[in-house]
Amino acid sequence: MKEKTLGMMIAELRKSCGMTQAELAEKMGVTDKAVSKWERDLSCPDIASFPHLAEILGVSVDELMQSKSEKKMENKSIGETVSLVLKCVAVGMGVGVVALSIMNKIEVKDALIMLGAGLSCLAINSLKDKE
Repeated sequence: MKEKTLGMMIAELRKSCGMTQAELAEKMGVTDKAVSKWERDLSCPDIASFPHLAEILGVSVDELMQSKSEKKMENKSIGETVSLVLKCVAVGMGVGVVALSIMNKIEVKDALIMLGAGLSCLAINSLKDKE
């Protein structure tokens, strides 16, 4: 059974009261866009407004707080994370060399070292992918 997030709880309770997002927003003194963000777990109501929100939705603050927070990021394997970091370092080194070259703030030797580090990251990543 999937745990309910705060946003899911607000949406479910609002609908069970027969209210639209706009009606709940008006009663809470916020915009309907704010209520939409709450229900999509993009933001949450100010903690000081929880008693008022619970009263409007006909539940206690404790009941409202029984929701679980939704994980925003998927659990990625360590390998996927390492691969992403290696690619980011490589891109960062390339961008850094270009930017510093345009500003005439890098010596050729240092640029080659940075590009070499970026290429090394890509080589390590490609070896990891062959496993």
